[in-house]
Amino acid sequence: MTIMNDETREFVAMHRNEDVRELALKAKRVEGLDLPLALDQIAGWQIARKKLPQWASCEGIVYPPHISMEQCSSQFTAQYKSEIAQTLLAPAATVRARVSDSGESDNQTTKSEPQLSDSAESVMQTAKSAFQLSDSPESDTLVARSSMVDLTGGFGVDFSYLARGFSQATYVERQRHLCDLAEHNMAALGLDQARIVCGDGVEYLRQMGPVDFIYLDPARRDEHGSRTYAIEDCTPNVLELRDLLLAKSQYTLVKLSPMLDWRKAVADFDGTVREVHIVATGNECKELLLVLGQQVHEEPSAPRVFCVNDNQRIDYDSAAYTQGLRIGGKPLPEAKNYLYEPNASIMKAGCFDLVEERFGVTQVGPSSHLFVSATPVADFPGRGFAIEAIGGMNKKDIKRLLNGTKQANIAVRNFPLTAPQLRKKLKLADGGPVYLFGTTMQGCDHVLLRTSKI
Repeated sequence: MTIMNDETREFVAMHRNEDVRELALKAKRVEGLDLPLALDQIAGWQIARKKLPQWASCEGIVYPPHISMEQCSSQFTAQYKSEIAQTLLAPAATVRARVSDSGESDNQTTKSEPQLSDSAESVMQTAKSAFQLSDSPESDTLVARSSMVDLTGGFGVDFSYLARGFSQATYVERQRHLCDLAEHNMAALGLDQARIVCGDGVEYLRQMGPVDFIYLDPARRDEHGSRTYAIEDCTPNVLELRDLLLAKSQYTLVKLSPMLDWRKAVADFDGTVREVHIVATGNECKELLLVLGQQVHEEPSAPRVFCVNDNQRIDYDSAAYTQGLRIGGKPLPEAKNYLYEPNASIMKAGCFDLVEERFGVTQVGPSSHLFVSATPVADFPGRGFAIEAIGGMNKKDIKRLLNGTKQANIAVRNFPLTAPQLRKKLKLADGGPVYLFGTTMQGCDHVLLRTSKI
């Protein structure tokens, strides 16, 4: 790793709020200034300021080239992984609290129930204390009693947050420059428990002793550099390592592509997946996380699924909700006053029958994945809209629905036209306070719903 000299460090401090492209063209060549390194640091800090604010506020962090910064985990997703680790390894009382109101809540929750139960909020606070390495006795207990290994270290963002909850934390990475970077940055972050190992993660796994927790983020590119998604095509192939991982750790957390079908991924691991975490932020699905662990019972049990989109969180027993869409199971309400669109994590999970039951809403039709309600629903995990009018695609209905409107936000779900095609047909500009949804209702009717955001 190239260490910044004084000239380069001063240049970065002076110009880190400026446009990197303009700096590259206009910066004066000063003796001792490593301009390429300086530009990488300025660009890295500018990304970290939004993506990793805790890192950005830490003096002494050295950033990698731009592409690594774009691909690394965000602070939100890294902290969430640390929350998973700490709640898995927490005392039994905390573990019991982790499942909101236990599995029975899936059948008893009303539509007014908030997303995050008091017990789940308590777990989040416990995890946050671990992130910050607070001086409380509870935090010290969490930190003092466990060990973890990250077998695919990379830039080290995930490792830096996971390590804060462990007394012994080992980072393993094959590339020497990344190891050097990690060693410098972990010291800058004050992670004295971090141990950096330059070597192959699979070989290290074979030779190491048992630990409490293992983390892997397999590389999703093949030998030619092309992007890949299937578990068996990633490096390392976690399916081949499954038994060894189970033998060497109490729990293993595997990060996979959000494009994968989580049900197939669970089936591929053949009964060893304890939890599935679908993590989204800004309503964009970012990660699919699987927790592997030894089977507690002789018969494989279905994993619990956690759907996360920023502060919107629900969890459920996947065995209890497998139907997805129950066609005709619940008739539409006579008064369709509110429309609800689930967030990205719910859409990925496909737990639409759970959403119906837990929030008292009704699916508008098969495969539409939109919900209606006669009354407003508190804390729905997604976006809510007040329905102003509903109509068909004939000219009379369209004229009534638009009522002189010249612009609208348009979305389609299970509709014969794409959003651009519908916009062109209706001759509407983009934007404004009107939200127009094209979808298919029960009875296979193509409809337009004119709404306003609530």
